[in-house]
Amino acid sequence: MDGRRAALLAAPLLALVVAAPARAEVRASGPLDISVLIATHYRVVPNQPYLMAGGWTGHLDLYLPRHPPAGPMPVALLFHGGGWETGSKDEIALDAVPYLVMGIAVANVEYRLARTAPAPAAVQDARCALRWVVRHADQYGLDTHRVVTVGSSAGAHLALMAGLAPQSAGFDDLCPGNEPMRVAAVVNFFGISDVAKLLQPESLRDFAVGWIGPRPDREDLARRLSPLTYVAKDNPPVFTVHGDTDPIVPFEQATRLHAALAAAGVPNRLYVVPHGGHGEFTGAEVLLINRAVHDFLIKHGVIHAGRSPLLQ
Repeated sequence: MDGRRAALLAAPLLALVVAAPARAEVRASGPLDISVLIATHYRVVPNQPYLMAGGWTGHLDLYLPRHPPAGPMPVALLFHGGGWETGSKDEIALDAVPYLVMGIAVANVEYRLARTAPAPAAVQDARCALRWVVRHADQYGLDTHRVVTVGSSAGAHLALMAGLAPQSAGFDDLCPGNEPMRVAAVVNFFGISDVAKLLQPESLRDFAVGWIGPRPDREDLARRLSPLTYVAKDNPPVFTVHGDTDPIVPFEQATRLHAALAAAGVPNRLYVVPHGGHGEFTGAEVLLINRAVHDFLIKHGVIHAGRSPLLQ
């Protein structure tokens, strides 16, 4: 998802939380201004280096409540979209707001784009960002048992790979430390679940070809980079949002992932946006999506009603 769609996802959830029946203690005379919300209730720890690789240093921004809860808090890792070729963490800063309002700390992650390093670099970076969060959990009051990975488009692919791929997949070699990594849930906004399919003539996508590159083992690598390859009964719950007329990431990427997870017994939900494109959803649709994400995370124990620092 690009920066143009970030505010669309953020603002409706503010209205959701303020208006939610379970939040009767909240008093608001009018719409909340996002900048005031962030400045008043949250602090940013910017540009924390989580990985050095080939002269490149990866950074993430941490968003934390100014008045943290008594115990460790859940944390969401955000990954931007852009076909692994474009985009930045700065463009999606507003995507942190819905999770902050839910009482979830946020790590907004940058990763190597194709022009800096082709596949599998971005997946390695996503895994190392997850390891960094786990390693620094005590320092920032984060709960390693309630880690959520979130992304849109190519960023959702990285969120899925961070959450589903096991250490045996071989993408963790660059990551400092050896702490075990476990994701509690994945929120997948119209992400790629089968990279190999996007290299086939009938569904060829230039951004996938550019990311994988002209290497002789490209098909094998694409399969290794596909979240569908790692579907197993011990996967975390997955919430998928996809428009059924998406022209960029085919809708079947979502339906096949949903079917595979269901067959493996993994709790998951496919939220279909009728006539929805590649994230160009209406404000009303976004409001309903955010409500559904909120309820999904409660259902699976990531958040608890009334735990948001803003609402106490």
